[in-house]
Amino acid sequence: MTESNNQQQVMDTQIQVPIFGYELIRDMLLPDLLGKDHTQVIYWAGKQLARKFTIDTQEGIGQFFKEAGWGELELMEQNKHEVKYVIRGEMVTRRLDLNKDATFQLEAGFLAEQIQRIKGKTAEAIEEQKKKKEILITVQWDK
Repeated sequence: MTESNNQQQVMDTQIQVPIFGYELIRDMLLPDLLGKDHTQVIYWAGKQLARKFTIDTQEGIGQFFKEAGWGELELMEQNKHEVKYVIRGEMVTRRLDLNKDATFQLEAGFLAEQIQRIKGKTAEAIEEQKKKKEILITVQWDK
């Protein structure tokens, strides 16, 4: 079985996992284990995940977000050197309700790497907003 088939098999698996267990690991355990640099490490981890799960379309990236339980991804605007996304949904709302300092660097790193691969230019992402139970992530790439 090829790596591509393994990735598809992982994405096709639908097992119900208690959200509390996910939150324990993501928002409590990992920051404690990784220390003060946890946001940078989590961002890098998102980039690594994007290298393992390469996606060629905006729709595919949105579908990955749904299947990963990261929320609903919507492309808000795009110009020559950046794209703005909003992430929203039940998981985002719950994470922000339970932890006002919750970060979405995993998602930001994932988006940066996917866009970098699609555009063929170095890209980085910034998590900008935690208002209205939505997260705004801006991905910018080299000119």
